[in-house]
Amino acid sequence: MTTETVPKRVAAIDCGTNSIRLLVADLPEASAGPQAELVDVVRRMEIVRLGQGIDRTGRLAPEAIERTRLALVGYATEIESLGVTKVRMCATSASRDASNADEFRAMVLDTLGVAPEVVTGDEEARLSFTGAVRGLDADVREPYLVVDIGGGSTEFVVGRRPATGGTALVDAAVSVDIGCVRMTERHLSGDPPTPEQVAAAEADITAVVDWALSAVPGREAATLIGLAGSVTTVAGIALGLPEYRPEQIHHARVSYADVVKVTTDLLARSAAERLTIPVMHPGRADVIGAGALVLQVIMRQAGMSSVIASEHDILDGIAYSLLPA
Repeated sequence: MTTETVPKRVAAIDCGTNSIRLLVADLPEASAGPQAELVDVVRRMEIVRLGQGIDRTGRLAPEAIERTRLALVGYATEIESLGVTKVRMCATSASRDASNADEFRAMVLDTLGVAPEVVTGDEEARLSFTGAVRGLDADVREPYLVVDIGGGSTEFVVGRRPATGGTALVDAAVSVDIGCVRMTERHLSGDPPTPEQVAAAEADITAVVDWALSAVPGREAATLIGLAGSVTTVAGIALGLPEYRPEQIHHARVSYADVVKVTTDLLARSAAERLTIPVMHPGRADVIGAGALVLQVIMRQAGMSSVIASEHDILDGIAYSLLPA
């Protein structure tokens, strides 16, 4: 390292179907209680669309791998300059499904100096849960249903946080192949999508969600916590924010009625019209309708009157996994 190392400073990288993200953070003491959170040093996110076309081809597109490589070059420079002592990168749905995953792995190792861990759906879900529930107010009712709506997959996890510090107590977890990119490519080709396309997407999502809620089981949970960009963007719109403000979105509670209102509006707009929404990330405008629809269906089928949006998710879970055992 070119700078003096800082104890317990770690880097976590989450590479999903739609985006790649970096968290450099200082970890709390391993003995700290469940309200003790890590301290952010840097959070970054780039839309690289690694899962471009994978639902159709089964392969990672060369241009998608190159976009990811360029993002990792910047991450490697930042990791070096900040004195990070440990790095963990987890690659999720797109690279788990791809027939050319070895090509992606070799690129990451060459660029970052560490190999990506292509985590299973269950491990992805458990990392997301740990990141989401640490730092929640003590009066938020358990058990929790945590849903992480990604680009290619959505993770459902039911569990509780421990009475003291340590690993969250996961009762059940499942990963299913519904996500904002996958559902957009599969169903929502119109701009804006037609009512028939929306109905087909909703039917597909509902069938998968019903299965997942029975598998975890999600309908027995007291509180729904939603993770990732689709949820936080919907929350930001519902809150009427003039720009994306993570500190106001984090742990905001959004009603089912507001989720329905936002989803209906998003699906009625073209991608260009969605870009005029103040909180909208440019790389999310074409797929946010599908992500919002996944959230709406989950809430309806689980019987949840509200969702707590969390800015902390699998990325934080990856960082917490680097705490000493």
